[in-house]
Amino acid sequence: MSNYVYILQCADNTLYTGYTNDLERRINLHNSGKGAKYTRGRTPVKLRYFEEYQTKSEAMKREYAIKQLKRQDKLRLIKGDIDG
Repeated sequence: MSNYVYILQCADNTLYTGYTNDLERRINLHNSGKGAKYTRGRTPVKLRYFEEYQTKSEAMKREYAIKQLKRQDKLRLIKGDIDG
């Protein structure tokens, strides 16, 4: 089973970073208002970036690292200007 770290762009142009083992299902949950509390009032959301990992632990460590980045660095990651 794959594990994913992802970055969403919300309707208000903010970014949300999360972890899941079912990317499509999770994005659908966010857009239905049943995802994270942060995204509930910011739908629709669009997937802008994701990385795939073998283990949940690896994915969650990467999620934490991405969440520590400044917005401009997250945008650079999305654009591919910095390595994942």
